[in-house]
Amino acid sequence: MRLTTSLLALLPLTIAAQQEQKPLQSWLDKAKSYLPNAATAPIASAAGKAAASNVATITTDNWKSVLTPSTTDPADGPEPWMVFFTGGNKSCHGRCLGVEKAWNESTALLAADPSAPKLGFVHCDKSPVLCTIWATNVPSIWHIELPVAAADQSKPATTIRILSLNTTTTTASDIVKIHTEKTYEKKAVLESPLHPFDGWVAQYGLNVPLGYVLYCFANIPSWAFMIVISLMSRTIM
Repeated sequence: MRLTTSLLALLPLTIAAQQEQKPLQSWLDKAKSYLPNAATAPIASAAGKAAASNVATITTDNWKSVLTPSTTDPADGPEPWMVFFTGGNKSCHGRCLGVEKAWNESTALLAADPSAPKLGFVHCDKSPVLCTIWATNVPSIWHIELPVAAADQSKPATTIRILSLNTTTTTASDIVKIHTEKTYEKKAVLESPLHPFDGWVAQYGLNVPLGYVLYCFANIPSWAFMIVISLMSRTIM
């Protein structure tokens, strides 16, 4: 009886001790959960910054200056580039987010490879005229080999191969293989009057004006064309 009474007396103390341990254990578990994030956050941040600094943002205003060989020695040419074209709701209908994630992951991997090509990024919602000039589809990667002018200032053709990307299945590994396994060689070399460097439209300096004209026409609403046609038909009648 006395033993039972003693146990009953100790029961409140035991419960109180357990209640005191629960907040302490909860605090310890919470503290432990922060440790991995605190350790890896600086590493992830540094990798992201390194990858971002390794990618040139290409726009309508700077593409000619950015896509220029960084060397003047013909022996070091041609200089390879991988330019990623993407878009938002206007040009890609919101389907490019997965490919953009794969691209961002691949740039971190390519940044660690000293033999990797230079990287460029074009957002067609922000630079629609450039994407019109280049007549590009999104998402895609253009593998470009920029030639270096010879001593007599003659310059070989700029080799461009276009790789369309699947919006649902493209991975970072697929993008890295464009360089490591030279998968771009499976694509035909671009030969078109709209070639941004060597096409006759570019040679006559008409690609930029034509790009603006086509972009403006593409953004004219259909009802405006109907009004013009209606006025013209009335004038003829």
